[in-house]
Amino acid sequence: MNVKLISQPLAQVQADALVVVLFEAEAESKTIAGEAASLANQLTGGWIRELLETQEMTGKLLEMAELARPQGLQARKLVVVGGGKPSSFSPGELRKITGAALRKLKAKKAHSVAFALDPAMCTEMMASAAAEGAILGDFEPDRYKTDPKKNEEKIEDFLFVASETTELVQGLARGQILAESQNFARELVNEPGNRLTPAVLAARAREMASQFGLECEVLSEDRMRQLGMGALLGVAQGSSEPPALIIVRYKPEGTPSGSAHLALLGKGVTFDTGGISIKPADGMEKMKYDMAGGAAVLGAIRALAQLKPPLAVTALVPAVENMPGGRAQRPGDIVTSLAGKTVEVLNTDAEGRLILIDAIEYAKRLGCTHLIDAATLTGAIVVALGTVNVGVFTNNESFRDQLLAAARAEAEKMWPMPLDEEYKDLLKSAFADLANIGGRWGGAISAAMFLKEWADPHPWIHLDIAGTAWLEEAKPYLAKGPSGVAVRTFVNLAMNWK
Repeated sequence: MNVKLISQPLAQVQADALVVVLFEAEAESKTIAGEAASLANQLTGGWIRELLETQEMTGKLLEMAELARPQGLQARKLVVVGGGKPSSFSPGELRKITGAALRKLKAKKAHSVAFALDPAMCTEMMASAAAEGAILGDFEPDRYKTDPKKNEEKIEDFLFVASETTELVQGLARGQILAESQNFARELVNEPGNRLTPAVLAARAREMASQFGLECEVLSEDRMRQLGMGALLGVAQGSSEPPALIIVRYKPEGTPSGSAHLALLGKGVTFDTGGISIKPADGMEKMKYDMAGGAAVLGAIRALAQLKPPLAVTALVPAVENMPGGRAQRPGDIVTSLAGKTVEVLNTDAEGRLILIDAIEYAKRLGCTHLIDAATLTGAIVVALGTVNVGVFTNNESFRDQLLAAARAEAEKMWPMPLDEEYKDLLKSAFADLANIGGRWGGAISAAMFLKEWADPHPWIHLDIAGTAWLEEAKPYLAKGPSGVAVRTFVNLAMNWK
C-alpha cells in the first residue's frame, strides 16, 4: 500500500472514498463535532446534519455512514466514521477508525482512500496511527485461497489529507514501517505447520535480516548439542524437523561499551501437538500460532532496523516442532539445560518454557543486559485475563513500568501479574532441580516463575500472549487470525529507552 500526505482542500481531493471523523457532541450542542466533518457537511449541503437529526449517527466510536457521488466533492464516495468523545480521542482510537474504514471500503472495491483529520489533531503520533490502522486493516489471512476475485479487494493508496509538515511526513513513514513489520509477524504466524517448519522460519529470518541490514546467525542442532542445550533439544527430539536457534542482531553505530543491550526472546514452536502429553484434537489446528512470540520479536527487530534507535537489540527465537513419536520426550524425563540446571519434564505440553530457558541463558552469554520474552505460554493466562490483556511478569518493577508505558502509548493492553517467591514451591521436584509444571492452580504464574529461575539476576520481563496473539473472530478493524501483538510495544520501548 502506498501511503502519502496530500495538501489539498477537501473539495478537491480525488479518491475512491474520502473519510472524515464525526465526534460525539457535548450535551444539547447543535454543532457538528469535528472540523473536517463540519466542512464536509457544508460541501454536501447538510448531509451529515441530516444523519444527526435522524439519529442515523451520533458520533459513537466506529459508527459509519456512506454517501455515494457526494455533491461538492470530487471523491466518489464520502464516508463518515464515529470518533467517540473528542476529549478521549487518541492514536489508539484513530488506528481502529482507519482500519475499520479501510476494511469496509476495500470490500466495496475501493482502491484509493483519503482520510481527513481535524487540523488540531494532526500530530506525528496521530499520522503514524492512521497509517498503521490502514495497513493493519488491509491484511487478510487468505494467502492460500485460489479465488482470483480476492485480488480485486485491495487498497492501493492511503492518502492522509493535511498541511504538509516534517513531523507528519515522519509520522506516516513511522506508521508504515511499524504496520508492515507487524503484518510481517502476522504473515509468519498465519503459515500452517507444513509450510513453516523451524528451518523455513530460520530462512525467513535470514531473508528479512539481509533485506534490512541486520546480522543473522542460526545455531544448528549439532551446535546446540555441543553447547549443551538439553532443554531445547528434548522438546525437538520427537520431530523429524530439526530445531534451530535464530539470532538476529541490531547494532547501532557508536554505541559505547557498557551500554544496555536488550534481548527480545520469542517462543518459536512452529506446530505444537503437545507431544506425548497430546492435546485434544478440537482446535489443534490453531497450534500453528505457537510461534507468535517468535514472530513478534522478528517483526520488532525488522522495524528497529529501519527506525534505528541508539540501543543494541538482539532477537532470539528458539524454533522447534513439538511432536509425538518413537523418539519423543516422555513425561518423567530429566533434561539438563544450558545453564546446568536440571528439569523433570512432567508434561511435554509445557514445552515453551523448556526451549526459552536455553535461549535466555544464551542471551546472557551474548552480553544482553535486559531480557524480555514473549510466548503463547499458557492457557491459564487466558482463564485469568481472557483475550483482552497480555499477562506481564517481571523480576524488576522499574523495567516493567517502562514496558507498560510503551504498551499504553501503542494501545496494546497489558496487565501486571504477581510473581511472589512462594509460587516457586509449586515447581518442586524430588528428582531434579525443578519440575516443568506446577499443577493446576496459578499455572501462568508458575510458568513465569520457572523462566525467572534462568533469567535472574538480569532485569527480565515475561509476556504471556496466549490469549491475545490470535483473534478468534474478526474485528471491524482487524481480520480474524494473528494479531501481531507486542510488536509495537517492543519498538516503542527500544525507541524511548531510558
